[in-house]
Amino acid sequence: MRSRLLAAIFLAVTVHGDSPDSRGKVRENGTVPLALPKGTGPCSRLARGRRRSINRPKNGPVPRERLLLTLVAHADRAVSDATAAEGTRHGETLVRPPTANGAPASPRDLSALIAPIVERHDLPGMVAAVIEGEEVVGLGAAGVRRKGSPEKVTVDDRFHIGSCTKSMTATLCAMLVEEGKLSWETTLGAAFPELAESMRPEYRAVTLEQLLAHRAGMPGNVDRGVLYWQLRRLVATPTEDRQSLLEGTVAKPPASEPGTKFLYSNTGYVAAGHMAERATGKAWEDLMRARVFDPLGMTTAGFGAPGRPDVVDQPCGHGASGHPVEPGPLADNPPVIGPAGTVHCSIRDWAKYIALHLRGAQGDAKRLEPATFTRLHTPVGDEPPRCALGWGVAQRDWGGGDVLTHAGSNTMWFAVTWVAPRRDFAVLVASNQGGDAAEKACDEAAAALIRDRSARQQASR
Repeated sequence: MRSRLLAAIFLAVTVHGDSPDSRGKVRENGTVPLALPKGTGPCSRLARGRRRSINRPKNGPVPRERLLLTLVAHADRAVSDATAAEGTRHGETLVRPPTANGAPASPRDLSALIAPIVERHDLPGMVAAVIEGEEVVGLGAAGVRRKGSPEKVTVDDRFHIGSCTKSMTATLCAMLVEEGKLSWETTLGAAFPELAESMRPEYRAVTLEQLLAHRAGMPGNVDRGVLYWQLRRLVATPTEDRQSLLEGTVAKPPASEPGTKFLYSNTGYVAAGHMAERATGKAWEDLMRARVFDPLGMTTAGFGAPGRPDVVDQPCGHGASGHPVEPGPLADNPPVIGPAGTVHCSIRDWAKYIALHLRGAQGDAKRLEPATFTRLHTPVGDEPPRCALGWGVAQRDWGGGDVLTHAGSNTMWFAVTWVAPRRDFAVLVASNQGGDAAEKACDEAAAALIRDRSARQQASR
């Protein structure tokens, strides 16, 4: 076992030695943690004055997951362009017409729409989708799976979606609430009674809903550093690691008084996922497969970096500098973080999940009761940012009012979705690169999809 640990340490400090980035600032522990971009995206007025609420600890590297206050605001400039094209018919639902024989039309090829964006930002690749109702009406892929290799990206390739996993974890928890295995008011103290003596009193009354709404006061990122948790995977299961992480977190003072304010927290989502594990006796990964992926037919869904290091059969992630990061256990955050952001899937399969929430937000609920979807999509708290359970909520003219949104990145991939229930459509974009260039490119692609749809709707009237 000692030799395995030493080998893992060697890999951790050498596998990314030249990768994202000697220029992209790989952490001194050799890993590439969850991204928290600079927050320079559009509508940053929501972010001003609030980024200081999540600070880098003094004692080492932390994952840098994207702040939800930026996610809620993400792509506002792009959206404003689409607003003008959309017009003022805010209450109208626009439905794609069927073909002459009544069958749904084949998805329109969006590749030519996103290819110039990939080239302009020098990305390896990108995929995109547009949904109307339960139907995928547009799909596109552009670029390559790995810079320097000829293999083209396809719409069936698997992309890491980072913190867009959080909505899936919240949806899983909602299913357990409906079954009576959990409640929105289930507290950490009640779920983990064995921690009664070691748990800080401030945490004992923290509820499942507060964890999912980033209002539990938990620190933004996992403690002890990513390398520690990567090494733990050699001797413990992800569920055991989540228990260990929870024990360490609740034994320390909270980062803010629970229930009083928004504090984007990957740790809080790990705790929520572990609460689901405790309620069912099953691992979060198994619960996700059985209750989310399989019922929706998400056959490409999995965890961690997709692909294999010996063959370019799937896209690989790229750091902000564009340097590829070969697939493998160290090409993503450790499994302990799973409920906060380790899912990968094809854009087509991700669209199946997003369609579930699009219809659920319209009252056409499947898999969950309408009232449960309402709870998942309703912001908690009165102050900005407007954060629901696994979703940011923002008002957009092009969406006819409130829209749902989230983005995710582990610094090697970037993904974003916007869901407009009042207009019955959603857009999804993902890239196999992280960093500012990927963020801006995905913003532009989302805007292009919205403008394109708006123009086509206008032309068909």
